[in-house]
Parts: sequence; structure tokens; C-alpha cells
Amino acid sequence: MANVTFSSPRMKKDLTVYAVAGDTRTLLAVAKANNIPLDFECENGECGSCQLKVTVLSDKTPIGVALTEKEKTVLRFAGKITQQQIEDAETKDLPPPWRLACQFVVRSEDILVEF
Repeated sequence: MANVTFSSPRMKKDLTVYAVAGDTRTLLAVAKANNIPLDFECENGECGSCQLKVTVLSDKTPIGVALTEKEKTVLRFAGKITQQQIEDAETKDLPPPWRLACQFVVRSEDILVEF
């Protein structure tokens, strides 16, 4: 299981929820299931409204970062990630700091999600 801590000025306090490791639900699906007030529109990775900062908290090495093509395009266009961060994600499994909630699949790492 992974602990996912959501933090935002829009929430009274941080909220930590559990995500089952190996589940293929997106971070947006986890947020919706727990009534977290994330912004989203298309749920398809094209609009960029669900961009958020993700920090890995656990000591585990991140497993297969897997940025989608839509995510790379939207986040680069928004100036949230660089080409170098994309290359590091693809070759070194180093997660970039910004992701799209509708594209990010929660793995086994504990993460902090700021929005």
C-alpha cells in the first residue's frame, strides 16, 4: 500500500489516504474517491487543469515513472517540467516534480501531493 498525502490551502488540513499498490487507478480517481477538491476538466490529459506537484516521501526507488505523451506535452507547454526532466524520468526513473492527476498512476511509494 502507498500513503498519499494531499496538501492544499483549499483544505482545512492535510489528508492522508491509502492507495492499493498495483491498482491501476489514477491519482485523480483516488482523489475523487476521497472527496479531495482537485481541479480537473477533461480527465484525458489534454487540458492540464489537474496539474499538481508530487513528491516521493518513501525511501524506495521509484518504480517506472511512465509519463504519458500527453503529460509530457501539456507539462512542458505549461513550463512545469523540462526536457531534461523528461529524459531523466525515461532513462533513470527519476520522477519529475509536476504531474497530471488524470495520468499519474499511484505506485507503492508514499507521496505528497500539493495543489
